[in-house]
Amino acid sequence: MSLRSPLGRVRGLGSAKSGTEHFWMQRVTAVALIPLTLWFVYSVIALAGEDHATATAWLQAPTTAVLMIVMIAATFHHMQLGLQVVIEDYVHGEGVKIASLMVMKGASLLLAVAAAFAVLKVAFGG
Repeated sequence: MSLRSPLGRVRGLGSAKSGTEHFWMQRVTAVALIPLTLWFVYSVIALAGEDHATATAWLQAPTTAVLMIVMIAATFHHMQLGLQVVIEDYVHGEGVKIASLMVMKGASLLLAVAAAFAVLKVAFGG
């Protein structure tokens, strides 16, 4: 006995085997972002009123730079996963859907790399 509909059996449509991984990656990035966001907010509040040199010195600390890059990676990956679901659910034309996914994923990658580059530039005194 199959749980697929007759139309699904005829078309050969079934599980793409990626939904579970997508679901778990979205949850893992969300959980990772909780302590990272709390750390970042606490750090920004602690730096409030400080001068540029103090903020630069803070970002030049190895632990701070690494945590910022991890936060950037988790943030942009989580954003990309969420936007992918929105596009897949609400964009109905197949060509527009594929183009939207490609543009969104490319923009996410570009912005993440630019943010990480900015952190590295400050961290290494560029």
